[in-house]
Amino acid sequence: MGSSAPRRRSDTRERIQEVALRLFLDQGYEKTALREIADELGVTKAALYYHFKTKEDILAGLFEAVGAELDEVIGWGREQGDELAARQELLERCSAIFAKSAPLLIILQTNQATLHCMSVGQDFKARVGALAGLLHQPDAPVAMQVRCLTALLTLHFGVFALQNIEGDPEEKRLALLASAQELLASAYRESTVG
Repeated sequence: MGSSAPRRRSDTRERIQEVALRLFLDQGYEKTALREIADELGVTKAALYYHFKTKEDILAGLFEAVGAELDEVIGWGREQGDELAARQELLERCSAIFAKSAPLLIILQTNQATLHCMSVGQDFKARVGALAGLLHQPDAPVAMQVRCLTALLTLHFGVFALQNIEGDPEEKRLALLASAQELLASAYRESTVG
């Protein structure tokens, strides 16, 4: 009997996060109150507080898995050489994570003014910065650095930008990835020519 209590608590946390995610997407992070989340779940605000003290705690919980996956990709990227193939693979791995995390990226994009100074926004920005830095050498020419960063942002912002374009999600992800990889390849080509 004791083993079911932690599972129920985990199930409740997941339900809270699912409802909060939907409300954050539908009405925005700032306009969603803890009371609305509790009402939607049919629980008291006190019951909600048992699991999460603030909306930011809920959002941070939603981003935990994404952060861990990005940290893993950053660790992998740091172990790779400077070859273009490794950088292309880094973009491939980011593409898969970003596609899977599309609702969270949309929340970040649509709530920038509020989230940019919160720990969730700062942590995500730091991870994107670390990933961008792995796409080129620290002493790379500015033009190469810009192209490499733009390749990564193509994947990141593309998730948001393409949400209203009709089409298969995987087809859209692969099209974004191809564009990002072409941009990265052009950065590497120009750096060897120049």
